[in-house]
Amino acid sequence: MMRSKNRGRHWAGIVAGGLLLTTAAWAQAIAAGSELLPADCIKCHDQAPLDIAKAGGAHKEKISCVDCHVSHPPKSKDIIPKCSTCHADTPHFKLPGCAGCHSNPHTPLVVTIPSGITEPCLSCHSKQMTELQQEVSKHTNVACSTCHRERHGLIPNCTDCHSPHSEGQAQKDCLTCHKAHSPKNVTYPGDIPSKNCAGCHAAAYEKLKKSAAKHAKMECATCHQEKHRMILQCQNCHGAKPHASAMHQTFPQCSQCHGTAHDLHK
Repeated sequence: MMRSKNRGRHWAGIVAGGLLLTTAAWAQAIAAGSELLPADCIKCHDQAPLDIAKAGGAHKEKISCVDCHVSHPPKSKDIIPKCSTCHADTPHFKLPGCAGCHSNPHTPLVVTIPSGITEPCLSCHSKQMTELQQEVSKHTNVACSTCHRERHGLIPNCTDCHSPHSEGQAQKDCLTCHKAHSPKNVTYPGDIPSKNCAGCHAAAYEKLKKSAAKHAKMECATCHQEKHRMILQCQNCHGAKPHASAMHQTFPQCSQCHGTAHDLHK
């Protein structure tokens, strides 16, 4: 029994001594300037290659470990490079605090968005800010990350903040008329269904559908063409003087006889 214990201690000593010698030799080799290969790095740093393979971007395709980590302790204590060492040729790269959005340098394509930021976004997305400033709305004063929160590329649902105009409206219905960065500049295609207009203009829509006039069979956009609040003149369809001149002299406004366009009198 005693011999077995002694034998175990003997082998443990040999293994420990071998590890110490190997580690010391490896450290001396590094200190002496021996070149490390990525295959050497992954023996200890096994997670980084997995991250790079998943979302490394150019870090995966164009560089190796030693392009960024040019040295290793004990030769060098500062083995984490600055982003600006490579990324400095565009306004976006010149922004401070890279790690605020790119928290893991091995996964630069995984962008997490802090709350309350706008300026960093503008280094790439200046067009959107131009739209927000040209068509001033409540969206103009909201930070980019209020809507595009948590992760880069997130497009929120309008109904996260806004109640729909009518029941059953989906995101695509909102975007048919309202663009996110210029929501008050309301435009729509010529074939937009009248039920979409009824979400806001319910009274006019119901009156039109109950009318016995030909207008009841037409879509809203037939008269209110493409631009919101655009009101077509009667003459555009019915000619300048569809009645006798004397009639037009006595009643210069069509509505004096025919009422509103949504409920015409015969």
